[in-house]
Amino acid sequence: MEELSFLTEDQVRAIQAQFGTPVYVYDQETLEKQAKTVVTMPNAYGLTARYAMKALPNASIIRVLTAMGLHIDASSAFEAERAMKAGVPPSRIQLTAQQLPESLRGLVEKGVLFNACSIHQLDTYGRMFPGAEACIRVNPGLGSGHSNRTNVGGPSSSFGIWHEHLDQVFATLKKHGLRLTRMHSHIGSGADPETWHRCARMSLDIAAKLPDVHTLSLGGGYKVGRMKGEASTDLHVIGRVIVQDFEDFYRTHGRKLHLEIEPGTYLVANAGAIVTTIIDVTETGADGYSFIKIDSGMTEVVRPAMYGAQHPIVVVPKTVEARGTKEYLVAGHCCESGDILTPERDNPEGLQPRQSTEAKIGDAPVIGGAGAYCAGMSSKNYNSFPEAPEVLLSRDGKLTLIRKRQTLEQIVQNEAAG
Repeated sequence: MEELSFLTEDQVRAIQAQFGTPVYVYDQETLEKQAKTVVTMPNAYGLTARYAMKALPNASIIRVLTAMGLHIDASSAFEAERAMKAGVPPSRIQLTAQQLPESLRGLVEKGVLFNACSIHQLDTYGRMFPGAEACIRVNPGLGSGHSNRTNVGGPSSSFGIWHEHLDQVFATLKKHGLRLTRMHSHIGSGADPETWHRCARMSLDIAAKLPDVHTLSLGGGYKVGRMKGEASTDLHVIGRVIVQDFEDFYRTHGRKLHLEIEPGTYLVANAGAIVTTIIDVTETGADGYSFIKIDSGMTEVVRPAMYGAQHPIVVVPKTVEARGTKEYLVAGHCCESGDILTPERDNPEGLQPRQSTEAKIGDAPVIGGAGAYCAGMSSKNYNSFPEAPEVLLSRDGKLTLIRKRQTLEQIVQNEAAG
């Protein structure tokens, strides 16, 4: 069976009583530990680490991580504005977005760095800022995600300028007098150092064709194992491998490239949990399943339904007592057959019962690995369930509410009369 990570059973019961459920809980100690590992990643000629804030965009989390030295990777103009509202200086924010914002000029004039993800975006930027320095995102032709839904490199991905289209890049640069000084690539979520090594070499080969580039970003997608036995990326192993590549590049091309990375999941995944409450326990006959029904689900964590992703789930009894174990499927509270939190690995259509403490109504199942792409990527307001609150567990054990529970009035406040 899975075990609690940063919470104790007593803390879970206290959180359930104080804040109600469902509620996200984030651990400051884990956040800072992961941040320290990131900012000390081995590098040849300097490192800038950007937090991919789409993973968990709460202002309090952003402040914890930026205090540890991280910059920000924003995936929309709204994220860039949100980061600035959290106190991040514009010069420490880079915008890499599929949708070109109407506010691009204002953001760049404030100091936000812009990373063009297509020829159209580069041309638009050039018309706004002729003669300026520029950055482009290049699709190097290879990715490492475990499925097309998490793979952001290679021919199945629309992200970035295809590596064979550099002639169009050069033409656009010349047209607007732009100087390309930064290059960005991103290969997806994987943990294999050799894959990262191959992709780094591919990106360096492209950078070799861009004579003014002094900074190369290798993006994010550093996989973290949420379940026991799942592989996790060792950033320091990857870093040591890539150092040699950057040194080889310098010896060949005479340029000491500054390295950038953009972790999101790596920083926050295992720093978060969702405390929930069992609302029912049911069965579907001798040849069926036993179900735990909880007051959460895809409204707080959509990854199992979307990807077949697995999260550790630990049932904390409402009272301290000895109990046996039993196999269960865990079902969410949405009126949706796909709201199952225990799918087969990487298969949202499959079911995989979990061995758990024998469950009773009122117990508190804790969904682990819920710091990344849960609150930030939930199906909130489906079935009109309100957005869940968020709580930060500080190093001294204090629990602070960092997002209030949404009310029904807030859900409907923007509806207009027919």
